[in-house]
Amino acid sequence: MKINYANGVKNDSIKTSKIKSLGMLFENQINLSNEYYLTNNIANIHKKPTPIQVVKVEYPKRSRAKITEAYYRTASTTDYNGIYKGKYIDFEAKETNSNLFPFKNISIHQINHLLSVNKMGGIAFLIIFFRLFNEVYLLDIKDFSNLKDSGDKSISISKISKLGKKVETGYSPLVNYLKTIDNVYFDTKKEG
Repeated sequence: MKINYANGVKNDSIKTSKIKSLGMLFENQINLSNEYYLTNNIANIHKKPTPIQVVKVEYPKRSRAKITEAYYRTASTTDYNGIYKGKYIDFEAKETNSNLFPFKNISIHQINHLLSVNKMGGIAFLIIFFRLFNEVYLLDIKDFSNLKDSGDKSISISKISKLGKKVETGYSPLVNYLKTIDNVYFDTKKEG
């Protein structure tokens, strides 16, 4: 499938199989965790779809339509949003195959969106999966923004492990990021 960006740049190199390998496994784990949270009436958090404008459709069979060309209508904001304990939550999920997370892996408009959510009283953060170490960290957007403004090109896992909080992974839910949110954003001692 050919996908064209909102700024008019064409990209024929994006293939469905390549897209799946760029974080889709991690996103699927978060999606399953969100299903667990929703089913158990813990939180209502969903993946936001990226709005596209379909340009060309082929019909190889009468009953099957295949999108062969599309444009992103607008740049997407972040991956997930929803409600937990009466608070609005918005976050971006990323992964890396090394011990570094490059700042170029998140767009400035996504950072600005998360900073705006934070400014308005919402909970805004990044969840970063370090595949090499099989570790997941939650990093508040203010901390991430301060690191990015330092002039470095990336953040090491050791720096994130000091500033952020490790997220438990397991069976149910697969990525227990709400437990980490409780520890970072809510006073769990008062809530019992």
